[in-house]
Amino acid sequence: MKLQVMIAEDERLAREELSYLLQQEEDVLLSPSAENGEQLLQLYRECKPDVLFLDIHMPGLTGLEVAKILRSEDGKEPVIVFTTAYETYAVEAFELQATDYLLKPFDEKRLSTTLMRVREELPKRMNKKPKIDKLIISTDKKMMVIDPLEVGYAVREGRQVLLHTLTNEVFVTKMNLKELEEKLRAFPFYRPHRSYLVNLDAIEEITPWFNGAYNIVLKDKVKSQIPMSRTVAKDFFDFLQGLS
Repeated sequence: MKLQVMIAEDERLAREELSYLLQQEEDVLLSPSAENGEQLLQLYRECKPDVLFLDIHMPGLTGLEVAKILRSEDGKEPVIVFTTAYETYAVEAFELQATDYLLKPFDEKRLSTTLMRVREELPKRMNKKPKIDKLIISTDKKMMVIDPLEVGYAVREGRQVLLHTLTNEVFVTKMNLKELEEKLRAFPFYRPHRSYLVNLDAIEEITPWFNGAYNIVLKDKVKSQIPMSRTVAKDFFDFLQGLS
C-alpha cells in the first residue's frame, strides 16, 4: 500500500531535507508541500493525504491549531507526525493523537522508526467506519436519502449542483459543491475540475483530450464524461497511485 504524504514546513531547507528523505522510501508518494497552516488546510482538502508531517511552528495557524481543526472535521482522519526543533510540545502533540514527534534536524534512522509507526497506524484509520453512511439531499419538495457510493458525479450548473447517480437519476441539491465535497470526505470522491466532483470507484477509463487535458469516463449507462483540467492531471494521477 502506498502512503500519500504531505509536508507542512515553513523553512525551505527543512522542507527539502524531509522531502528528500521521504522520497527514498518506495511506498511513499508525496503530495504538494505547504509553507504555512492556511495553505496546508487548502491543500489537504484538495489532496486528502494519508499522512501529515506537520511543523508545529508555522506563520499564521500553527501545526497544533491545524491538527485541532482537522480532528474536528468529519471524514477521513489523517495520521499526523509533528516536526519541531523543540521537545516542549511533546505532551500537547500526543494529546492530539499524533502518531509520532520528530525532532529537527531530521535523522534518517529516527525517520525510519517514525515510518514504521505510520505504517502500523494507517490501516487502523482506514478500517474505521465512515462517520456517515447515507447522504441526505434536500430538494425543493422533499428530503432524499442516497447511498454516497451510488453517486457517479456531481456538477455545478449555474447556481445549482446536480447529483448524477450511476443509474442516471439526477437530483438538484441546495448544497454548493464545496459543502457536498466536505460531506463526502469519508468516501472516494475527487475534484478533477472546479465544477465537478467524481466518484473514483465509478471510473471506467481516462482518455486524453487535448493540451494535456483528459476526459474521465464513468461506468454509468450513458458513459458520462467528466473533464479533467491539465493543471489537476498530475496530482490526480499521483493520487490514484497513492490509493493502490
